[in-house]
Amino acid sequence: MKRRICIAVLAMGFSGLVAEILLLRELLIVFSGNELCIGIILANWLIIEAFGCFYLGRHAENSNTALETFTAITILFSVSLPAAVFLTRILKSILGISIGESIGLLTMFYSSFLILLPVSLLHGALFSFSCRMYSMFSGQDASSTGRVYVYETVGTIIGGIVCTYLFIPYLHTFQVSLWLAVLNVIVCLVLLSPYWETGLLQKTMLFILSGLLFFSGYVFSTSQVDNLHHFSIKTQWKNQNVVHYQNSQYGNICIIENQGQYIFFLDGIPDIITPIPDLAFIEEFIHIPLLAHPEPANLLILSGGAGGIINEAFKHESIEAIEYAELDPLLLDLLREFPTPLTESELNDRRVTITHIDGRLFLKTTRNTYDLIFIGVMEPSSLQANRFFTKEFFSIVKKRLNKGGVLVLGLPGSLMYINEELKNLNSCIFRTLEQVFSYIKVLPGDGKNIFLSSDSQDISTIDQKQIIDRLYLRNIRANVIVPWHIERKLHHGWQDWFSRILEGGSQKVNSDFNPVGLFYSISNWNALLAPSLSWLFRQFERINIKIIGLAFVFWLFFYGFFRLKQKRFPRAGIPLSIITTGFAGMIFDLMLIFTFQSIYGYVFSWIGLLVSSFMAGAACGAMVITNVLPRLKHCFKLFVKIELAIICFSFGWPFVFLIANAYLSNPERFFLFKILFLVISFMSGLLIGSQFPLANKIYLGNSTSVSKTAGLVYASDLLGGWLGGIVGAVVLLPVLGLVNTCVTVGLLKMASFIVLTTEPKGIYGEVNYEEYVS
Repeated sequence: MKRRICIAVLAMGFSGLVAEILLLRELLIVFSGNELCIGIILANWLIIEAFGCFYLGRHAENSNTALETFTAITILFSVSLPAAVFLTRILKSILGISIGESIGLLTMFYSSFLILLPVSLLHGALFSFSCRMYSMFSGQDASSTGRVYVYETVGTIIGGIVCTYLFIPYLHTFQVSLWLAVLNVIVCLVLLSPYWETGLLQKTMLFILSGLLFFSGYVFSTSQVDNLHHFSIKTQWKNQNVVHYQNSQYGNICIIENQGQYIFFLDGIPDIITPIPDLAFIEEFIHIPLLAHPEPANLLILSGGAGGIINEAFKHESIEAIEYAELDPLLLDLLREFPTPLTESELNDRRVTITHIDGRLFLKTTRNTYDLIFIGVMEPSSLQANRFFTKEFFSIVKKRLNKGGVLVLGLPGSLMYINEELKNLNSCIFRTLEQVFSYIKVLPGDGKNIFLSSDSQDISTIDQKQIIDRLYLRNIRANVIVPWHIERKLHHGWQDWFSRILEGGSQKVNSDFNPVGLFYSISNWNALLAPSLSWLFRQFERINIKIIGLAFVFWLFFYGFFRLKQKRFPRAGIPLSIITTGFAGMIFDLMLIFTFQSIYGYVFSWIGLLVSSFMAGAACGAMVITNVLPRLKHCFKLFVKIELAIICFSFGWPFVFLIANAYLSNPERFFLFKILFLVISFMSGLLIGSQFPLANKIYLGNSTSVSKTAGLVYASDLLGGWLGGIVGAVVLLPVLGLVNTCVTVGLLKMASFIVLTTEPKGIYGEVNYEEYVS
């Protein structure tokens, strides 16, 4: 029976991580692929699990039907997952949000919380019931929680690998959900099979499980699961004519057709419109920069070249070659699968060289140089997009420009009103360009501002007459770029007005490991979608490491004063340490994901490996401690040493990444750098996981309730993870950057270390505290 329970716990961990990844991917599509929502989603998952573990799971201690209750909760969990997926897909319809419209952070928070609520709540309760079952059939109390933690973690590792390399590439979300339900039903049948003759309750449960297994087979055999998948997509896109819907390792692509007009949506945001594109913007974005160059011949377009940009560029007869780098090969395959005269002429032109590669990596590997480089990403609205607006990227671009070459990029703008957030976004990117290029000219516009950057002074001296003369000389036929439009666009009054706008904006520089441009982009969208929260984001922007350091010093004085006055102390040291460890674990996880995305740009194909590596470290740490726990005489001493190790790790690992980025960022050494990511992920998981069994053993010194203690410690861990997800994703990483975020985590762990080591002797019972102090 003990072996059957271990299998059930493995399946519980496997199911939990697969469900988490499935819902994460579905929510990312609805939330426009913004990676910061990963922290919000993971945080909500953890806090709901904590609630389920502590409040629902506390009934496990006195339960005489732990097996049956575990089975019932597993069934409900399996049923709630496809329901949550369906709700996710129709979320915009429920909220009244139109297709292509982004969702604000507050809406992200409460909508993801409500969608995750049933799935995560039930999965959290399963942990406490697992601990109860394991202790009932193993006769172990203190180590049972640690062993269940290990088995669950091993299940999550398997789930991460299987989901990454089997489920996601070959099955859609509803198929995975149904297979997951089948697995859980089979496991529950195995768990209850020895008791099929013992009572009515067991027979009823077995009958229900058999019925669910039969129903699952029927759904598969009649393709009902595919019908549900197509119906949810139709509902999600409000009965539009969806001709294709597919996930790739880089995101989701959906194609809508209406009377021969195709719109390609990437993670819910319209990206390419063909055969009739947005001519007003495309002509401005292409023709004015090309007319500003005396004789453009070789161009490089990074993302978004198909659908009008390449076509307009070839109206300049001096263009000899265009190189086009697009990260997702699926996008180009679908452009060929759903052809239009515009895209066919662009992609089949012999002068166009198409490379399926990340644009930033392409610039690092190519030896070619260019007269103009166009950035097809129009805003640093995600970490993947922000990589094309950083000081490091601009430095790479500069090396690939010919003499007099120009970098062209766009940002959101307005000629009517620019709010504080939009002002900061444009000013931040302008200041970042100033760090690399000698001359920058901005063309303000309604909807988009166009930035021209070069080391040639010619770019700053171009005027209306020069551009109009070249327009006639090159015989450019355009719908929007006509002489009167050029005169208006290049009027010195707009230039002077925008210069004054920039002077009052942010002076911060956007970088790979301090993506403040991303923060300003999110702030701008939030100001449009939820203006009542603008004041909150402005307060977030003011946070810096000096304020955090002062807050730590004030806390230190306050705690010292309180410690001297207070004679009786609650047992807060261990729970507080686990909360801060959970916080640190979530921050480490997010930093690995964010750093990988900042460097490579395709974290979605590696997120399963990164999470699995972290969980493997956590499993090893918990397993080692659990195995030595019965023989361990100095639990508290070891717990404190691990606490110190986490503090040192917090302060040390960002500098390891910064040094490694300097020496291993060359494409030839990318493999070694990726291995380093996995090693760091494993080490952080090892430290985080090793504290959990020790905390249970120490806290059980004055408690006899295994389930209650497991629930308290597990809930503390998840509460810390929730705080880390919310604060880390929205504030710390975008505003403070990589290094200062790690310093913040180190100071927080130092605070819990101080509380832990200054508590009264013997507060946790027999924990060898006196020997540790001596």
